[in-house]
Amino acid sequence: MSLFSVLASTALGAGGIRTHAVRGGLHLRPRLPARSRLVLALALALALPWAAAQTPAAQAPAAPPTAAQPPAAADAAGRAVVIQGPPPPEPPAVFTRDAAGRMTIRAIRLAEPLDVDGTLDEPFYRDVPGLTDFVQIEPVEGAPATERTEVWLAFDDDNVYISGRCWDSAPESRWIANELRRDSFNIAQNEYIDIVLDTFYDRRNGINLTVNPLGGRMDGQITDERDYAADWNPVWSVRAGRFPGGWTFESAIPFKSLRYRPGRAQVWGFSLTRRVRWKNELSSLVPLPISRGIMLISQAATVVGIEAPDDGGRVLEIKPYAIGDLTTDRGAVPALSNAVHAEAGLDVKYGLTQNLVADATVNTDFAQVEVDEQQVNLTRFGLFYPEKREFFLENQGVFAFGGAASNLFGTAGVNVPILFYSRRIGLEEHGGVAAEVPMEAGGRLTGRVGPFSVGALHIRTGNQPRTDTVATDFSVVRVKRDVLRRSSIGALAARRSVSRRGPGANETYGVDGTFSFYDDLNINTYWARTATAGMRDELSYRAQLDYAGDRYGVQLERLVVGRGFNPEIGFLRRDDFEGSFGALRFSPRPAGIEAIRQLTWEGRVDHIADRAGQLETREQIANFGVEFENSDRFDVFYTRSYEFLKQPFRIAPEVVLPVDGYDFQQVELSFALGGQRPFAGSLGVVRGSFYGGDKTTVNLARGRLEITPRLSLEPSVSFNWIDLPQGRFSTELVTTRTTYTLSPLMFVSALVQYNSSNASLGANVRLRWEYQPGSELFVVYNEARDTLRPGRPELRDRALIIKINRLFRL
Repeated sequence: MSLFSVLASTALGAGGIRTHAVRGGLHLRPRLPARSRLVLALALALALPWAAAQTPAAQAPAAPPTAAQPPAAADAAGRAVVIQGPPPPEPPAVFTRDAAGRMTIRAIRLAEPLDVDGTLDEPFYRDVPGLTDFVQIEPVEGAPATERTEVWLAFDDDNVYISGRCWDSAPESRWIANELRRDSFNIAQNEYIDIVLDTFYDRRNGINLTVNPLGGRMDGQITDERDYAADWNPVWSVRAGRFPGGWTFESAIPFKSLRYRPGRAQVWGFSLTRRVRWKNELSSLVPLPISRGIMLISQAATVVGIEAPDDGGRVLEIKPYAIGDLTTDRGAVPALSNAVHAEAGLDVKYGLTQNLVADATVNTDFAQVEVDEQQVNLTRFGLFYPEKREFFLENQGVFAFGGAASNLFGTAGVNVPILFYSRRIGLEEHGGVAAEVPMEAGGRLTGRVGPFSVGALHIRTGNQPRTDTVATDFSVVRVKRDVLRRSSIGALAARRSVSRRGPGANETYGVDGTFSFYDDLNINTYWARTATAGMRDELSYRAQLDYAGDRYGVQLERLVVGRGFNPEIGFLRRDDFEGSFGALRFSPRPAGIEAIRQLTWEGRVDHIADRAGQLETREQIANFGVEFENSDRFDVFYTRSYEFLKQPFRIAPEVVLPVDGYDFQQVELSFALGGQRPFAGSLGVVRGSFYGGDKTTVNLARGRLEITPRLSLEPSVSFNWIDLPQGRFSTELVTTRTTYTLSPLMFVSALVQYNSSNASLGANVRLRWEYQPGSELFVVYNEARDTLRPGRPELRDRALIIKINRLFRL
């Protein structure tokens, strides 16, 4: 029996995606195929008894209390939970601080719920003192904040309430508050409050909630103080308001939206930071290092006194959906013309314990997902696109392996393999044709069991003739154990029942360790192997040291990927190589230059050879950067590169580079306008040699033009002019997103993209309305056109989709 077979015996997972390639007419699919029902039933049968056995008695005992760290509560088995900080406050005090600035907070039980309207007019705010005395993270680490902030933390039987009053010496006209749309990254360029709740009090994981003065919100999950999943959306409510001298916010987070330790008496971690964008100041409730900020959960304050509901976290969520669409697809066989299609599906979530949740799904659909923003690729390697489908997002960081991120915001190097990449499930490409694959059913299990983080899923997909895909089972199991104060060791196994590169199945398995010391020193390591019939040299391993201090930075890495290493439920940018990487950085903060906040000098060397010793890539980069006090930034990069092409490389449709070694160099100038400006974005110009010729690049990235606080344009452009001995060509990529936000829970966005590389003009228009917490209506229009023919671009495909779902919590 393989290692995967042993680990996968407890796999439970979920997922699903429908196919749009329907032959016309009304098509309903209310029942699953018999085999898929059997897969789902077996997954649930295996997982439920295992999860039920994970009682509090099975957890590792907590460390004994000490005089300096008294127990603040006990878990369900009566073991003490030791706080990391000063002793809990005695009523009526709500917090205590020690000489190091560490903080212990007493949460207040409310006799009746707060009215979450953004107006702090209840007697609670008058009778209970707020948490205050914030300290700067930047520009002057450890100095008192220049703007006063008061925060309150309370709870009742159903919710945790976090409220605040943010004083501001500037008039509202100077505040940077121009984003209402939920999960827009521009919220981080506004004035905002950032909240982190470490509900397991493991000092390394947490949920992140952000609110700006308009009531715009973001939410995400932090895993191991390094991996951030920004697209996870819990059910919570928040409103912002005004008072003479500043702005306020009130939020309510249902206990049903949280995972936490077993037991009624809770001890949590709590961190809160405030960004005053107009003066580019960041402050926090407790001292946090400038290099890590709110990600350093191990230094968060401690919260005692919260009493969790008596239901033990066994919350049942049922979320049915209905969808209909009108589709035209001229590339389908046979072609579709205004084909009508409708179907329904169901997601079920059940809290097995307070900290372990099982999901099941039938006919899951992802029509609400916005299309990917295209990229220009002038390399011979694949591009990484982040996962945006809602089903895969909760606890996504549990599946991160070996220091490589499971999403776009991790710390991994670009060539580090990702062993589980959820976009491999339900999306297939074959012969240059990409298509969705129907995801019929599955189950999923994620959460915490004592010092262990666990994640398991099993999903079955159906047939997709366009990509030569047959019915396939996908299974992943991940187990990770906390060790030391901020480190972990773990194992991962993944299996695809039908390999895309050989007969039979494809399996991936490995062990990893991530070790964190002090505030800024991290060591990442893994050993992994794949098993595909007919392939050899299927090994990969990594060792990386990363010191990411504010003033100094050092990174060293050794990475090996075998020629046959083939993680088919993962992401592999390149194979058959041995890579060595080194980087040094010096980033002083000159006190004598008023306009400059920080200078950066950095050098990097990357050396990659194949397993036979042939040098393939060598890259040397020198960077000088200036961060200004107003948050603008200027950078200059000088790069010397060597690339050896083992086989001809078609860099453009009519340009093929021959086998050879190529030396080239380039200079890049970049200037980024800060979010305090009406128009923000990063403008870059690149000029240099390129594969025996010349290349000039001009690009505008992350552009944003504020028209009103509700209406914005986000342009991005990339132009490349390449002159090679084999021929000349150019690429143009123009992207514009227009967003009109009616409220924090309702917006319309239009994404228009033109890409000369694939001669396509595409549009995605999407209305999203969260008409009640967790329940949504989507109206989506997608269109793609071919620009090769003269005159009006020819239609490739289009679809009008309407989807509604409804969340029931029992």
